[in-house]
Amino acid sequence: MFEHQYPRVLTIAGSDSGGGAGIQADLKTFSALSCYGMTAITALTAQNTRGVTAIHAVPPAFLKQQLQAVIEDIGVHAVKIGMLHAPEIVEVVAWAIDTYRLPHVVLDPVMVATSGDRLIAQETVQVLVRELFPRAALVTPNLDEAALLLDRALSDADALAPAAADLLAMGARSVLLKGGHLPGDDVVDVLAQGPAAFEHLHGSRIASPNTHGTGCTLSSAIACGLALGLNLRESVIQARDYVRGAMTAGANVRTGGGHGPLNHGHAPVPMRLLPL
Repeated sequence: MFEHQYPRVLTIAGSDSGGGAGIQADLKTFSALSCYGMTAITALTAQNTRGVTAIHAVPPAFLKQQLQAVIEDIGVHAVKIGMLHAPEIVEVVAWAIDTYRLPHVVLDPVMVATSGDRLIAQETVQVLVRELFPRAALVTPNLDEAALLLDRALSDADALAPAAADLLAMGARSVLLKGGHLPGDDVVDVLAQGPAAFEHLHGSRIASPNTHGTGCTLSSAIACGLALGLNLRESVIQARDYVRGAMTAGANVRTGGGHGPLNHGHAPVPMRLLPL
Protein backbone atom coordinates (compact mmCIF):
# COMPACT_ATOMS: atom_id res chain seq x y z
CA MET A 1 0.00 0.00 0.00
CA PHE A 2 2.70 2.50 1.01
CA GLU A 3 5.30 3.39 -1.60
CA HIS A 4 7.07 6.44 -0.13
CA GLN A 5 8.63 7.86 2.99
CA TYR A 6 9.70 11.34 4.00
CA PRO A 7 13.36 12.19 4.61
CA ARG A 8 13.32 12.22 8.42
CA VAL A 9 15.62 14.40 10.51
CA LEU A 10 15.77 14.30 14.30
CA THR A 11 16.91 17.26 16.36
CA ILE A 12 18.20 16.65 19.88
CA ALA A 13 18.42 20.12 21.37
CA GLY A 14 17.00 22.75 23.69
CA SER A 15 13.80 24.71 23.17
CA ASP A 16 13.95 28.47 22.50
CA SER A 17 10.74 30.12 23.71
CA GLY A 18 11.48 33.07 21.42
CA GLY A 19 11.36 30.81 18.36
CA GLY A 20 14.59 31.94 16.74
CA ALA A 21 17.03 29.21 17.72
CA GLY A 22 17.11 25.70 19.15
CA ILE A 23 14.35 23.21 18.47
CA GLN A 24 12.13 25.85 16.90
CA ALA A 25 14.74 26.99 14.38
CA ASP A 26 15.58 23.36 13.60
CA LEU A 27 11.99 22.45 12.77
CA LYS A 28 11.54 25.54 10.60
CA THR A 29 14.72 24.63 8.71
CA PHE A 30 13.67 21.01 8.22
CA SER A 31 10.33 22.09 6.81
CA ALA A 32 11.87 24.69 4.52
CA LEU A 33 14.32 22.15 3.12
CA SER A 34 11.74 19.43 2.36
CA CYS A 35 12.38 17.17 5.36
CA TYR A 36 10.15 15.77 8.10
CA GLY A 37 11.32 16.98 11.50
CA MET A 38 11.22 15.21 14.87
CA THR A 39 12.43 16.34 18.27
CA ALA A 40 13.99 15.12 21.49
CA ILE A 41 14.11 18.12 23.81
CA THR A 42 17.04 18.36 26.22
CA ALA A 43 16.07 21.57 28.05
CA LEU A 44 13.51 24.35 28.12
CA THR A 45 14.74 27.93 28.06
CA ALA A 46 13.05 31.20 28.93
CA GLN A 47 14.54 33.15 26.08
CA ASN A 48 13.92 36.00 23.67
CA THR A 49 15.94 38.15 21.29
CA ARG A 50 17.70 39.86 24.22
CA GLY A 51 18.94 36.79 26.05
CA VAL A 52 18.30 33.74 28.19
CA THR A 53 16.74 34.29 31.61
CA ALA A 54 16.21 30.70 32.77
CA ILE A 55 16.97 27.10 31.81
CA HIS A 56 14.86 24.14 32.94
CA ALA A 57 16.63 20.83 32.40
CA VAL A 58 14.86 17.75 31.07
CA PRO A 59 15.67 14.64 33.14
CA PRO A 60 17.98 12.22 31.29
CA ALA A 61 15.47 9.37 31.66
CA PHE A 62 12.79 11.42 29.92
CA LEU A 63 15.17 12.36 27.10
CA LYS A 64 15.81 8.65 26.65
CA GLN A 65 12.06 8.00 26.44
CA GLN A 66 11.68 10.68 23.76
CA LEU A 67 14.47 9.13 21.73
CA GLN A 68 13.07 5.63 22.04
CA ALA A 69 9.58 6.75 21.08
CA VAL A 70 10.67 8.57 17.95
CA ILE A 71 13.42 6.30 16.66
CA GLU A 72 11.70 2.95 17.23
CA ASP A 73 8.50 4.00 15.48
CA ILE A 74 9.39 6.58 12.83
CA GLY A 75 13.08 6.07 12.14
CA VAL A 76 15.81 8.56 11.29
CA HIS A 77 17.78 9.51 8.16
CA ALA A 78 19.95 12.15 9.87
CA VAL A 79 20.43 13.75 13.29
CA LYS A 80 21.23 17.27 14.42
CA ILE A 81 22.50 17.67 17.99
CA GLY A 82 22.39 21.04 19.71
CA MET A 83 22.25 22.13 23.35
CA LEU A 84 23.38 19.41 25.76
CA HIS A 85 23.78 21.02 29.16
CA ALA A 86 24.85 18.16 31.45
CA PRO A 87 27.11 15.08 31.26
CA GLU A 88 24.20 12.70 31.84
CA ILE A 89 22.37 14.17 28.85
CA VAL A 90 25.45 13.68 26.65
CA GLU A 91 25.69 10.05 27.75
CA VAL A 92 22.05 9.37 26.81
CA VAL A 93 22.65 10.80 23.34
CA ALA A 94 25.79 8.67 22.88
CA TRP A 95 23.77 5.63 23.98
CA ALA A 96 21.10 6.37 21.36
CA ILE A 97 23.64 6.81 18.56
CA ASP A 98 25.21 3.44 19.36
CA THR A 99 22.04 1.52 20.16
CA TYR A 100 20.16 2.60 17.04
CA ARG A 101 23.19 3.10 14.78
CA LEU A 102 21.97 6.60 13.98
CA PRO A 103 23.31 7.84 10.64
CA HIS A 104 24.63 11.25 9.56
CA VAL A 105 25.02 12.89 12.98
CA VAL A 106 25.76 16.62 12.89
CA LEU A 107 26.96 18.03 16.23
CA ASP A 108 26.58 21.74 16.88
CA PRO A 109 28.41 22.17 20.21
CA VAL A 110 26.11 24.88 21.55
CA MET A 111 27.88 26.59 24.41
CA VAL A 112 27.18 30.31 24.12
CA ALA A 113 24.01 32.01 22.85
CA THR A 114 24.13 34.89 20.38
CA SER A 115 23.38 37.17 23.33
CA GLY A 116 26.51 35.94 25.11
CA ASP A 117 24.69 33.78 27.66
CA ARG A 118 26.49 30.55 28.54
CA LEU A 119 24.39 27.45 27.84
CA ILE A 120 26.59 24.57 28.98
CA ALA A 121 28.18 23.58 32.27
CA GLN A 122 31.98 23.45 32.26
CA GLU A 123 32.06 19.82 33.35
CA THR A 124 29.96 18.88 30.32
CA VAL A 125 32.51 20.04 27.76
CA GLN A 126 34.98 17.23 28.40
CA VAL A 127 32.24 14.59 28.25
CA LEU A 128 30.90 16.10 25.03
CA VAL A 129 34.30 15.85 23.37
CA ARG A 130 34.95 12.31 24.59
CA GLU A 131 31.54 10.85 23.82
CA LEU A 132 30.25 12.71 20.77
CA PHE A 133 33.20 13.96 18.72
CA PRO A 134 34.04 10.43 17.48
CA ARG A 135 30.36 9.57 16.90
CA ALA A 136 29.46 12.64 14.82
CA ALA A 137 29.97 12.87 11.07
CA LEU A 138 30.56 16.62 11.46
CA VAL A 139 31.17 19.07 14.33
CA THR A 140 30.22 22.72 13.65
CA PRO A 141 31.66 25.09 16.30
CA ASN A 142 31.71 28.83 15.93
CA LEU A 143 34.73 30.87 16.95
CA ASP A 144 33.69 31.28 20.59
CA GLU A 145 32.89 27.58 20.96
CA ALA A 146 36.18 26.54 19.36
CA ALA A 147 38.06 28.91 21.66
CA LEU A 148 36.34 27.34 24.65
CA LEU A 149 37.09 23.83 23.42
CA LEU A 150 40.73 24.61 22.69
CA ASP A 151 41.26 26.96 25.63
CA ARG A 152 42.78 29.69 23.49
CA ALA A 153 41.63 32.79 21.65
CA LEU A 154 41.16 32.67 17.88
CA SER A 155 41.71 36.22 16.70
CA ASP A 156 42.12 36.08 12.92
CA ALA A 157 41.42 33.98 9.84
CA ASP A 158 44.90 32.47 9.90
CA ALA A 159 44.00 30.76 13.18
CA LEU A 160 41.06 28.84 11.70
CA ALA A 161 42.86 26.00 9.91
CA PRO A 162 45.21 25.18 12.84
CA ALA A 163 42.21 25.26 15.18
CA ALA A 164 40.26 22.90 12.92
CA ALA A 165 43.27 20.57 12.85
CA ASP A 166 43.39 20.57 16.64
CA LEU A 167 39.67 19.76 16.83
CA LEU A 168 40.29 16.80 14.53
CA ALA A 169 43.07 15.72 16.86
CA MET A 170 40.58 15.83 19.73
CA GLY A 171 38.58 13.10 18.00
CA ALA A 172 36.28 14.89 15.55
CA ARG A 173 35.87 13.08 12.23
CA SER A 174 35.15 16.29 10.30
CA VAL A 175 34.92 19.93 11.37
CA LEU A 176 33.21 23.01 9.99
CA LEU A 177 34.80 25.88 11.91
CA LYS A 178 32.75 29.02 11.42
CA GLY A 179 34.58 32.34 11.24
CA GLY A 180 31.61 34.69 11.21
CA HIS A 181 32.61 36.34 14.50
CA LEU A 182 35.84 37.66 13.00
CA PRO A 183 35.85 41.28 11.74
CA GLY A 184 35.93 42.15 8.05
CA ASP A 185 33.73 41.99 4.99
CA ASP A 186 34.93 38.51 3.97
CA VAL A 187 33.48 35.72 6.11
CA VAL A 188 35.61 32.56 6.09
CA ASP A 189 34.64 29.10 7.30
CA VAL A 190 37.02 26.14 7.24
CA LEU A 191 35.76 22.66 6.34
CA ALA A 192 38.19 19.96 7.46
CA GLN A 193 37.32 16.43 6.36
CA GLY A 194 40.60 14.98 7.59
CA PRO A 195 44.16 16.12 8.35
CA ALA A 196 44.92 16.60 4.64
CA ALA A 197 41.49 17.76 3.42
CA PHE A 198 40.97 21.43 4.30
CA GLU A 199 38.83 23.88 2.34
CA HIS A 200 38.27 27.58 3.00
CA LEU A 201 34.72 28.67 2.21
CA HIS A 202 34.30 32.38 1.58
CA GLY A 203 31.26 34.66 1.55
CA SER A 204 30.60 38.37 1.76
CA ARG A 205 29.33 39.59 5.13
CA ILE A 206 25.58 40.28 5.33
CA ALA A 207 24.84 43.42 7.32
CA SER A 208 22.08 42.40 9.73
CA PRO A 209 21.37 42.53 13.46
CA ASN A 210 19.17 39.44 13.03
CA THR A 211 21.63 36.64 13.61
CA HIS A 212 19.87 34.71 16.39
CA GLY A 213 19.89 31.00 15.58
CA THR A 214 22.33 31.05 12.67
CA GLY A 215 24.38 28.17 14.08
CA CYS A 216 21.32 26.04 14.83
CA THR A 217 19.96 26.72 11.37
CA LEU A 218 23.22 25.89 9.61
CA SER A 219 23.72 22.55 11.37
CA SER A 220 20.07 21.63 10.77
CA ALA A 221 20.39 22.47 7.08
CA ILE A 222 23.51 20.31 6.82
CA ALA A 223 21.61 17.40 8.39
CA CYS A 224 18.85 17.90 5.81
CA GLY A 225 21.35 17.66 2.97
CA LEU A 226 22.75 14.42 4.37
CA ALA A 227 19.24 13.00 4.82
CA LEU A 228 18.52 13.80 1.17
CA GLY A 229 21.59 11.92 -0.04
CA LEU A 230 24.09 14.73 -0.58
CA ASN A 231 27.69 14.15 0.48
CA LEU A 232 29.17 16.16 3.33
CA ARG A 233 30.70 18.94 1.24
CA GLU A 234 27.53 19.33 -0.84
CA SER A 235 25.46 19.44 2.34
CA VAL A 236 27.65 22.17 3.81
CA ILE A 237 27.55 24.26 0.63
CA GLN A 238 23.75 24.10 0.28
CA ALA A 239 23.34 24.81 4.01
CA ARG A 240 25.53 27.92 3.82
CA ASP A 241 23.51 29.12 0.82
CA TYR A 242 20.25 28.56 2.72
CA VAL A 243 21.46 30.45 5.80
CA ARG A 244 22.74 33.34 3.70
CA GLY A 245 19.37 33.53 1.96
CA ALA A 246 17.52 33.44 5.27
CA MET A 247 19.76 36.16 6.73
CA THR A 248 19.34 38.38 3.68
CA ALA A 249 15.55 37.96 3.63
CA GLY A 250 15.29 38.74 7.35
CA ALA A 251 17.83 41.55 7.59
CA ASN A 252 15.32 44.41 7.53
CA VAL A 253 12.66 42.80 9.73
CA ARG A 254 12.27 43.81 13.36
CA THR A 255 11.41 41.04 15.80
CA GLY A 256 12.00 41.98 19.44
CA GLY A 257 14.56 44.41 20.76
CA GLY A 258 17.74 42.34 20.43
CA HIS A 259 19.18 39.89 17.91
CA GLY A 260 16.19 38.88 15.81
CA PRO A 261 15.68 35.59 13.93
CA LEU A 262 16.38 34.64 10.34
CA ASN A 263 13.66 34.33 7.73
CA HIS A 264 13.55 30.54 7.64
CA GLY A 265 10.63 30.50 5.20
CA HIS A 266 12.18 32.67 2.51
CA ALA A 267 12.28 29.87 -0.10
CA PRO A 268 10.42 26.76 1.10
CA VAL A 269 10.72 23.50 -0.81
CA PRO A 270 7.84 20.97 -0.88
CA MET A 271 8.28 17.83 1.24
CA ARG A 272 10.41 15.31 -0.62
CA LEU A 273 9.12 11.77 -1.12
CA LEU A 274 11.66 8.97 -0.96
CA PRO A 275 11.00 5.38 -2.04
CA LEU A 276 10.44 2.89 0.74
